[in-house]
Amino acid sequence: MAGRIPPEFIDNLLSRVDVVDIINQRVPLRRAGHEYKACCPFHDEKTPSFTVSPNKQFYHCFGCGAHGTALGFLMEYDRLSFPEAVEELATSVGLEMPDSIAFQQGPDNRPLYELMEKAADWYSKQLRQHPEAARAREYLQQRGLSGEIARDFRMGFAPPGWNNLMEHLGDGPEKLRLLEKAGLLSTGKGRQYDRFRDRIIFPIHDTRGRVVGFGGRVMGEDTPKYLNSPETPVFHKGKELYGLYEARKALKDIDALLLVEGYMDVVALAQHGIRNAVATLGTATTPDHLEKLFRTTPRVIFCFDGDRAGREAGWKALETSLPLLRDGRQAAFLFLPDGEDPDSLVRQIGEQDFRERMQQAQPLSEFLFSKLSAQVDMSTLDGRARLVSLARPYIDQLPAGVFRDMMEQELAKRSGKSILRKTPANTVRRNIRGGARPTLMKPVHRAIALLLQYPELAQLPDLPENWKQQDNPGARILARLLEILRAHPNYNTAVLVEHWEEDDIRHHLGKLALADLVVTDDQEEQFRGCLLRLEKEARQNSASRLRNKLRPSDMTEEEKNLLRQLYSDKKNR
Repeated sequence: MAGRIPPEFIDNLLSRVDVVDIINQRVPLRRAGHEYKACCPFHDEKTPSFTVSPNKQFYHCFGCGAHGTALGFLMEYDRLSFPEAVEELATSVGLEMPDSIAFQQGPDNRPLYELMEKAADWYSKQLRQHPEAARAREYLQQRGLSGEIARDFRMGFAPPGWNNLMEHLGDGPEKLRLLEKAGLLSTGKGRQYDRFRDRIIFPIHDTRGRVVGFGGRVMGEDTPKYLNSPETPVFHKGKELYGLYEARKALKDIDALLLVEGYMDVVALAQHGIRNAVATLGTATTPDHLEKLFRTTPRVIFCFDGDRAGREAGWKALETSLPLLRDGRQAAFLFLPDGEDPDSLVRQIGEQDFRERMQQAQPLSEFLFSKLSAQVDMSTLDGRARLVSLARPYIDQLPAGVFRDMMEQELAKRSGKSILRKTPANTVRRNIRGGARPTLMKPVHRAIALLLQYPELAQLPDLPENWKQQDNPGARILARLLEILRAHPNYNTAVLVEHWEEDDIRHHLGKLALADLVVTDDQEEQFRGCLLRLEKEARQNSASRLRNKLRPSDMTEEEKNLLRQLYSDKKNR
């Protein structure tokens, strides 16, 4: 998969990314000298052994051995594929993805994306120009929406009638087939017709800004009130969120995201200046939804009606959230007054009061303990013991870390009993860095390690060159590293490691980038020494090859001269 993304793009991307920022958004780091530290997110530990180097743009855990670049961290921590991690990093630094990059295996879906874009443009045009769209514009104005907000969210209108879009975009059997594949046509009683008719249209964008689906809302009392695109090769309701692309586009820093239930809620909140609202697409919140939200912000606020159904939906969201609440992530719950939704409430109380309610949203811990405490008699020992048994399965779902420890302490406080937990048998023991012996390695490996850890060595003048006569993988990689660094002196360790498409080379380079070389201020001398030893190896290998040619008559004149030179070098040493 990596080979489908140009190495030059990866190099440029990693040159712009700060691994400290990327990791700190997910795992809170603290400064420790020239590096940053935290408890490792990949294994259970109490003492920090996870370090992040801003100079190398690399992370490493001395306990479990996990290491890599910002790309590797996203793949491991956020469980992303390589292309998804590239896309996530590019979005975080505002780097536009080349259209030529293919991000998925299987069929090429670019024709579908192009068709969805054309459909979105057509719906938007109908809202402005179609004779029947006056009703839609009047409805939006009654809801307090301006033309600017309709433009920002690319809102549109599907005119009444059975085949308006089909006639505009479905010229020919192949186009009709593509319209059906995109979920824009329905089939019934042996004929095809437009899926969206006489509805206000809400285009749904993925994180790259591509239109992947649509939502349609009626203006009267027809049913269904909301109609979404069906599942298609480019649209999956359990993964996409309405308004997330628009929020990331409008806001540079997003300290929280408000998860609401409908398109109109998102748009109405945006109209009142609250641009950090998103909505699920007619489904309950899924782990994929939450992973996508937490990649954007450390705090997710679930917004539900305050009635029984709303609180039940909130509890389901809590259960979905628990396994994903690694340290640094927060979830909270905002339950609305009876009869209100975000749209009506923000119009009633205004932006400032609504933001205050968001700030005061009930933390997940409080929601969990208050609901479970209401099920038992907290005035009795039996009731408090029952609370422990009720809470334990939920706390056990939390990832190991500070938040889980604090939930344990809160449970102990509420139950009146200290609750001791056994340390997991498979806890990884941390290696003591200071007691580690210097890594023993061949000269070529040490030269590569030095170059990875001190890229400026490539700029040294008058470096030995004759070692390049060796024809082995290590020498070829070393030569390529020097070539890359001389062309790009600003490249850091992370860029050098990720420059290789081959997984095995990246793995070995990653290990060498972390090798304990015990280098103080003589890295230049050590690097030259390695290259000189490589030259000696090259001469010895050449001599061995020539000696295998037993008779001088088997040698070329050039080989005879080389052998004389090798013997002369040996005699003079």
